[in-house]
Amino acid sequence: MKKLKNGRKQWFRGLKGFLKIFIRKPKFIYLGDEPVENSLILSNHVGASAPVKLELYFPQPFKFWGTYEMTMGLKSTYKYLSTTYLHQKKHINKVLAKILAFIICPFVNMFYKGLRLIPTYQNYRLRTTIRESVNAVKNGEKLIIFPEDSSKGYFDNLTSFFAGFVLLAKICLKQGIDLTVYVSYYVKEKKTFIIDEGIKFSQLLKLKLGDKKLAEKMCNRANELRDLFINGKLENS
Repeated sequence: MKKLKNGRKQWFRGLKGFLKIFIRKPKFIYLGDEPVENSLILSNHVGASAPVKLELYFPQPFKFWGTYEMTMGLKSTYKYLSTTYLHQKKHINKVLAKILAFIICPFVNMFYKGLRLIPTYQNYRLRTTIRESVNAVKNGEKLIIFPEDSSKGYFDNLTSFFAGFVLLAKICLKQGIDLTVYVSYYVKEKKTFIIDEGIKFSQLLKLKLGDKKLAEKMCNRANELRDLFINGKLENS
């Protein structure tokens, strides 16, 4: 099939057009310029809300990071949906989680195939994630990562960020690519993304915080963006 913008294919573009009938376009508030070339965007997840809204409405070519279980076919997708996502993260009863997963699994599996996301791993295969990510950046695509620790569920006040994005940025820097990092927060009840002013990763390194502390700083900034918005201290743009 003919490939279109973002590496998505024609059938998937048609599916997205259908979904837009039912899913309202979010508002984007930029505290600086819109993401530039060689950008890395860190966002909260809010279950499926943020990824779906970004896929349908973010106006620039990009690729997601996403857990590898969702890229391994129907069986793996069903297991992840029923056990990890619906039960552990969304706190749905085990039996109901299995029923729901059985119903939605074919559609979710199809959607993930259309996304062509970059699978993430927690072992030696992380090198595959890094390699595909660097290639995507060199191809002119933004990277959108959801680094929050959602093992116990999704919370408005983010508890922590995993530091995998720091490793990626360091490898890109070694290859002469100084990523511009943007922290983003999706306020679900207001259907609004707040995207912070970008900062060069080389500038973040000068803080000499270490990988975990740097990830913590980005997490704290995401929470701060939400607080500023909820308290009416951000100007709409």
